[in-house]
This record gives sequence, structure tokens and C-alpha cells, in this order.
Amino acid sequence: MKALGLFGRAFGWLIALLALVVAAYFLAAWIGSSIPRNSGWTEAETGIPVMVEDNGYHTSIVMPVVTPLKDWRDTFPSLAEPTANGPRPTHVSVGWGDSEVYRTVATWDDLKPGTVLRIVTRGGPAVMRVAGYYRPGASPHHRWLVLREEEYARLVARVEDTLPPIADPAKRASYSSFDPKAKVFDANGRYWIGYTCNQWVADALAEAGVKTGSWTPLSGGVMKWIPQGETQP
Repeated sequence: MKALGLFGRAFGWLIALLALVVAAYFLAAWIGSSIPRNSGWTEAETGIPVMVEDNGYHTSIVMPVVTPLKDWRDTFPSLAEPTANGPRPTHVSVGWGDSEVYRTVATWDDLKPGTVLRIVTRGGPAVMRVAGYYRPGASPHHRWLVLREEEYARLVARVEDTLPPIADPAKRASYSSFDPKAKVFDANGRYWIGYTCNQWVADALAEAGVKTGSWTPLSGGVMKWIPQGETQP
């Protein structure tokens, strides 16, 4: 009985320690995301509209398929194909994240404890998720920003740098995923709890010069810097 009592107390301390670690992580994420980068930045009145979208967990960047500065069909030839609804995409959504999660985890029910443990302890290889959109609209989870041409050029360069170089983009290998509307490609970097999909988005925006948080592992830390508008600029 004494041994059982010791085991129970040890287990209780372990649970308390884990709860403390989780609470500390969320507190650090809130603090880190509240420290601004590019604090003097203001949104352009005219320029190139881009969108930041989130689903409550992941954030992605949405850009026009074609501008004078970049034609994303050169990088992702599939964007020249019609969407499932018929029209060819006008915009491309790009997100960076864990390979297993982006390929197999459609809902929380699909997330395995072993996957969580791996991400927390050692991370895993990264991929880029790419999807074509046709005239996406604004919502609380889809927020537009207007970038100056030089800012957009830096954003494009940051996204391109995330992809391993390849001579012929048409031969870039893609992977199956739970979302038939998206393609998944190998990406540079390694995903882990300290560097998440949301941190990648914030770093890309910061590279462009946009005001955003310093450490944003959670989607809310990215979205809180982007005002909610009514429609596409």
C-alpha cells in the first residue's frame, strides 16, 4: 500500500509538471507573439493584395497566381489547371508544416499521440502545402493585406527559398494528402514545437517588412496583427 501511495504521488507530480510546462508554453507564445517586428510598418494604400488565412490551428499565405513580379505557375505548374469547380485559380495558398500532419491529419481525431511526442521531442521533415483558389473572399479567418511591390518581391523570395531547387518544376514530386484540392511538396527546414507553420508565416511576413509578432507558434499570434477587412482590397 505504501508503494502504491508513493506511485500515486509521483504520478500526480508528473501530471502537475506536464500541466506547468504546457501553461508555460502558451504563456511564452502569448508574450513572444506580442513583441512586434517591423513596428513602424504601415499597410500600403495601393499595391498587391495578399491574404493570411487560418483554420484555428494552421495559417497560410494566399497570393495572386499572376502579377508582374511573379507567375506562380512557373513554380507550381498545376495552378494552370482548372479548380474542382471549373475556373482556373486566381490565387495560390501556400503553407509550411510537418509532413505527416499535412498529409494525414484532417481533424484532431487523426492526430496520433506518437506524432505529438515526435513533434515535441525531435520534430520532423517539413513540406509545403499548395492549393489554388478562385477569387477568395474575406472573413474573420481570411484577412487581406496590401503590400508594396518591393515588399511582395521579398515575400515571394522567402517562399521560393523554402522549396528545394529543381531544374524543371513540372518534375517536382508531390505527395497525396487528405485534401484532394491541395498538393504537398518537400520543403526546406524542420518542423518542431518551437518552429511551427505559424512561425513560418510570421517570418515570411516579417521578411516582407510587415508588422508581426516575434515568436508566433500559434495561429492566434499571427492573426492578431492583421486587421479584419470586409472585402478584398
